[in-house]
Amino acid sequence: MSTSVKPKSFPLPSSLEIIPGTERAQAAYPYYMQFSKDDDQRFWFYNSMHFPEPMCTFDTITAEAAYCALGAANTRVHSLPTTLGIDYRIINGRIYIGGNGVTDPAEIARRTEEFKQRAFYYYANWERLFAQWKDKMMVLIREAESLAKPDLPEFEPLQHVHAGRGIASNHYLLDVYQKTLEGYFRMWHHHFEFLLLGYGAYLTFFDFCKKAFPEISDQTVARMVAGIQAEIFRPDDELRRLAMHAIELGVDGALKEGAAPKEIIKSLEQLGEPGRAWLKELSVSRDPWFNINVGDGFYDYHRSWNDDLAVPFTVLPGYIANVKSGLRLERPIEKLMAERKKLIEEYRELLETDDERAAYDQMIELAHRVFPYVEGHKFYCEHWYTNLFFNKIREFGGLLAAHGFFHDPEDVFQLTHYEVESAIIDLMTSWSNGSPPRGPARWPAIVKERRAAIAEWAKHETPPALGPVPEIIDDPAIVMLWGITRESLDAWLKAGEQPDSNEIKGFAASNESQKALRGW
Repeated sequence: MSTSVKPKSFPLPSSLEIIPGTERAQAAYPYYMQFSKDDDQRFWFYNSMHFPEPMCTFDTITAEAAYCALGAANTRVHSLPTTLGIDYRIINGRIYIGGNGVTDPAEIARRTEEFKQRAFYYYANWERLFAQWKDKMMVLIREAESLAKPDLPEFEPLQHVHAGRGIASNHYLLDVYQKTLEGYFRMWHHHFEFLLLGYGAYLTFFDFCKKAFPEISDQTVARMVAGIQAEIFRPDDELRRLAMHAIELGVDGALKEGAAPKEIIKSLEQLGEPGRAWLKELSVSRDPWFNINVGDGFYDYHRSWNDDLAVPFTVLPGYIANVKSGLRLERPIEKLMAERKKLIEEYRELLETDDERAAYDQMIELAHRVFPYVEGHKFYCEHWYTNLFFNKIREFGGLLAAHGFFHDPEDVFQLTHYEVESAIIDLMTSWSNGSPPRGPARWPAIVKERRAAIAEWAKHETPPALGPVPEIIDDPAIVMLWGITRESLDAWLKAGEQPDSNEIKGFAASNESQKALRGW
């Protein structure tokens, strides 16, 4: 009896079918996001870490802007030797991605020389450039905050006429919208300015440890490197601080479990000076630390704590109860730092030569220098700035809804960013010429259809990977963020051979790396 060896390949992209009844919703995504027959020759995997749910059409901008900037950083700015950018495709609302590797030795050598001139400068000047990065991000955030709320008055304000401004209000709808998009795309370039270099430093140390200490776990390596006081921890630290203040001021009884935020605030206002003092502390925490959202910054409905105080107010009663029971709320920073130092020293003692110890010291020192950015950037980018971005688009949704384009301002996210601009121009034209806009007759039915498609897609599973399995994966982002290695892909294939196996298996480093790196 002869047996055939199955080729090492996942299902081909062309074998996937669009869920019946959702064809028009699928076609709404831009052409450059759609799979083509040529994509069967490449490996793709479902990015369930960043995009675990089907993506509505507008929200795909979070992939579009991110991968545009990531590719520029890899390919053109820092010139990573063995990898270029990441391509992405969407089917049934699911985002698949695939890396572009460099395999030609001559090209790798050429890019390596470029990389040394660029990356090594960043490593040598990391602290100065990182401080400069924070300044750039704050400028970008303040620019977004200063953008005017879109509005169309019945008549142009008289002061504009007397000032000779010469530009009517409808023009500024387009101006603000385009600035909103430009700022979001620019944010992602800031996001990736340091990130892949940070991953590279960590991955170099990670590989060293795996070779020097074969039994070391991924989590142990992450503990030796991970920071303790990154900005991403501050929102939770602020809740702990507010819980302790509530007890100190004697107003903790107002922070009742299950109570609505408005009711809690009203109760605190009625408590006189202690209540007002706590609310003042709340204001201190909210700007900026409540600009963190409930997800990872890739879906419009992942709202920030500032948008919905129910999230932090739900946590506070538990922290208050912990304090009253004698538990210490503050994170034991000194203890954590001491544990990290001890761990580093214990593994250092296992090295046999001075050269190994010198290399170990150099790599851990660099990893500690770069990790404040690797961990802290998310608060500024995926959370604070992204909240501002989606809320500005929400304002345009409100304006369009007020003029009959939608039933609900949130419907704006069922349009692509190109379609939102076309709707804005439709409204600009209508306001200027006095004719009714054409959008109200067009968009409600399309929005309803696309919402139904999202709900239908969510009922269906999607393969974890597509296409032929690559022999080598050298992209630091793919290895670090998703833990995708040749070994993990083999495990996926093996898991797929088991009956009733729809589980993604084999992310060898992903859980630990995500804890250390917190995603992008």
